[in-house]
Amino acid sequence: MKDLLTFLVKSIVENEDAVVIEENEGENAFIYKIKVAPEDMGRVIGKQGRIAQSIRSIAKAATPRDRKKTIVDIV
Repeated sequence: MKDLLTFLVKSIVENEDAVVIEENEGENAFIYKIKVAPEDMGRVIGKQGRIAQSIRSIAKAATPRDRKKTIVDIV
């Protein structure tokens, strides 16, 4: 999942070296925190959060049914 999110975010931003994705496992969910350069934040969020929502939808669709829930935060 981390590789998928890395690929998606790096294809959107201009400063690919600043992309950092942290993976944490909670009790009932995997939490992925995406950090990008400040100038790329608007690109990742998109107008009215549409790109961010699309990234979350892709992550949710790629999560196997027997696995915990997946949460994606953009920091």
